[in-house]
Amino acid sequence: MTVIESQDHRDLRAAVAALGRRHGQSYDRAALWAEAGKLGYLGVNLPEEYGGGGGGISELSIVLEESGAAGCPLLMMIVSPAICATVIARFGTEEQKRTWLPGLADGSLSMAFGITEPDAGSNAHRITTTARRTADGWSLTGRKVFVSGVDIADATLIVGRTETASSRGAAPALKPCLFIVPRDAEGFHRSVIDMELQAQEKQFELVLDDVRLPADALVGEEDAGLLQLFAGLNPERIMTAAFAIGMGRYALAKAVDYAKERQVWKDPIGAHQAIAHPLAQAHIELELARLMMQKAAALYDAGDDAGAGEAANMAKYAAGEACVKAVDQAVHTLGGNGLTREYGLAKLVTAARVARIAPVSREMILNYVSHQSLGLPKSY
Repeated sequence: MTVIESQDHRDLRAAVAALGRRHGQSYDRAALWAEAGKLGYLGVNLPEEYGGGGGGISELSIVLEESGAAGCPLLMMIVSPAICATVIARFGTEEQKRTWLPGLADGSLSMAFGITEPDAGSNAHRITTTARRTADGWSLTGRKVFVSGVDIADATLIVGRTETASSRGAAPALKPCLFIVPRDAEGFHRSVIDMELQAQEKQFELVLDDVRLPADALVGEEDAGLLQLFAGLNPERIMTAAFAIGMGRYALAKAVDYAKERQVWKDPIGAHQAIAHPLAQAHIELELARLMMQKAAALYDAGDDAGAGEAANMAKYAAGEACVKAVDQAVHTLGGNGLTREYGLAKLVTAARVARIAPVSREMILNYVSHQSLGLPKSY
């Protein structure tokens, strides 16, 4: 793996940055999504035979980072092309690939992703959404929370568990399985969660009340377990890092421009080390987080799922921390102006915390690294 980007990657960055500048901070999500799909950016990671660009998560993370750095991040990129399309491309049937991948690639279709449950939190082993076999397919029952963009997605990829009893009469063993649930499926109910977060994509709570699905709604194998799940979760972490880095870069750029122009005494405020050094530190930390994100993406694209898992968690942690610091310092640099709508930074104070909390908390990442990387014992 090289830390120097190829010319193709630099060209992709420049093209997406130009697209972002055309749409700007007051972008219309649907219009930007449609144009990004038409230009091939949404499917840059998908196989060419299904309408994609033939690249990988490395290329897709560039698209999300640069759109975020331009002030118009597309949150659903983390979900639709990165998680759902990747899982379908790797494990779906030929029919599923031909049905979904071309539309996911050009933006004419989109898919949400539902894994989090009210009573499970970060413990995926407590997932209770259950898939039961029926005469002609499956019945899905359960609840999900904090599912992004269900109202604008054509379907949701739901993580459930099969009813497979464990030994000695204990509770059913966890066997994660993935189902494509159409938005208008009978028994599939959604309600908006009232969020303080200002984002164009809404968050939903889902109730699946005996949702009947055909046999071909199952993606991959019924008993493949965590392999298929983490095929989507590792890209999710990498793309969340890209989302955070883009947001941090946007905030930092606003602060730097302001510090160059704002003059209170003799020189612009950026000449003072109390202003300049924290901004320099924020830049360094964002660049370091990007390097780990690039490593994680390269490992994933090379097929090293185990190595990508460690790096993806580290990248998400580093990017989340760097983003929060960059946004906070940008607001402090602008002072009162940092809280006005004119500069567009105040809304990022809440949004930046998302990169710390979702899709996995910083504490759970520290647990992962302490157990998996350092070999320390678990406390749970």
